[in-house]
Amino acid sequence: MSTPVTIRRHDSGAHELVVLDNGVLRLTVAPELGGRVLSVRHRDREYLYRNPRLLGEDLQPVEGVVLGPVAGPMSVWNNVGGDKTWPAPQGWDGPDQWAGPPDPVLDSGAYTTEVVSDPDGSAVLTLTSGDDPRSGLRLRRSITLSPDTAGYRLDLEAVNVSDTTRRWALWNVTQIDGTPTGDGAGGVYVGVRGKGPHTVPLVAGNGRPRVLEHTLSALRVPPQDVVGKVGFPTATGWLADVGAAGTLTQRFDVYEGAHYPDSGSRAEVWLEAPVERPLEHLGGLCPVDRVTEVEALGPLTELSPGQSTTLGVEFGFGTGTGPVTEVTTDGFWSRPPRWGARESDGWRLTGTFTSTRPGVLVHEESGHTVTRTRPGEPACFDVLIPEPDDDTAPTVVFTPAGV
Repeated sequence: MSTPVTIRRHDSGAHELVVLDNGVLRLTVAPELGGRVLSVRHRDREYLYRNPRLLGEDLQPVEGVVLGPVAGPMSVWNNVGGDKTWPAPQGWDGPDQWAGPPDPVLDSGAYTTEVVSDPDGSAVLTLTSGDDPRSGLRLRRSITLSPDTAGYRLDLEAVNVSDTTRRWALWNVTQIDGTPTGDGAGGVYVGVRGKGPHTVPLVAGNGRPRVLEHTLSALRVPPQDVVGKVGFPTATGWLADVGAAGTLTQRFDVYEGAHYPDSGSRAEVWLEAPVERPLEHLGGLCPVDRVTEVEALGPLTELSPGQSTTLGVEFGFGTGTGPVTEVTTDGFWSRPPRWGARESDGWRLTGTFTSTRPGVLVHEESGHTVTRTRPGEPACFDVLIPEPDDDTAPTVVFTPAGV
C-alpha cells in the first residue's frame, strides 16, 4: 500500500517553509516569497535553481540578507530562484503590461496557504496572493503531490479583483541551474507541430539564443553563453530541461486558435550567463550565474470583474541526462521504441522511457511485457518480440502498477 504524502511546516526561520514529501519527491515551498516552490529534490538531486547569494542550503536568507516585498527596476530584484507564476505580457509601456519583476505583491509578496490531505494519500497545497492593484489580479497556485510519483501537478488561476475589465495570460516560470551536462544532450527540448515558423526572437540581452532541430517535432535550445529569450508559437504543450541533475519535464494545456502573448508564444525559454557589466537596456540586469528558465503560458483572456483564467502544468522528474523526444502523460521518451535486429524467432524491440509512476511497459499489439519501471528512473529495454508481422508497429504503452 502506498505511503501517504507527509506535510511539514517549518516556521523557525525568517520565513515559513512548507514541505511535501512522498518518499520519491520532496517539494519545499516558501509562501512568503511569492508563493514559490524553492526546491524539488528527487533521489537526493536538486532540480531547481537557488541563488546562493540570497538563500543558504536551508532555504533561509544568508547573513545580511533581508527578503520581502520589493519594487523598482530589475537591478533591485531579489531573484531567489525556484518556480513562480506571473501575469503576461511583461512590459513597462502601459497598464496592460506587467512591469516586473520585481513586483511587491505577485512576485515577492506573501501568499496565504491551505493544505488538504485526500483519502488517496495525496496532498494539495494552495497558495493565494494578495490583491495586486497594478494588474488587478489575485493569483492562486495549487500543488498536488500524490504517493509514489516522480512528479506533481500545478493548477494556476488568475482572478480579476478589480472593477474594470482586464486582459492577461498566466505565465509560469521555472528556474533551473544552467550548468551544461557535458555529454552534448543538455538543454531545453520543446515539442512543436506544423510547418512553422516554430520560434520567435523575444529578448536579446547580449545576443539571441540559438535553437536546433532535434526531430521533426522537437526543437532543442542548447546551453550557451547568452542572455536572451526565445518564444515558441507552435508549441504542442511539453517542455523538457536536461541538466546536470537530470531531466525536468512539463506538460501544459494549449488552446488552438487562442491568442497568446509575445507574438503568439505558448512556451518560452530564457537563458542567463555571467556578464561583465549590467545590461542597461534590461533595467540594469547583471547575471552572475548560469540560469535556464522554462516558461509555460496560457492564452490572453479578457476578464470581466470577478472572472478568472486557468492553466494546468504537470511536472515530471528523471535521473537520466539523455535527449528527450516526447513527453507523455506517464513520463518521457529518450529513445522512442523501434525495431532492431531480426532474429530467427522474432524482432528485437529497443527504447528508453522514464515513467513518473511505478508500472510496466507493454508492446501494444502483442501484449508482451517489455520491462518494469520505477518512478524517475530510465527504463532501457532491448527485448525479443516473438514473430511480429512486417506491419506490426513498435508502439509501447505504459500500464501503472496495480492496474
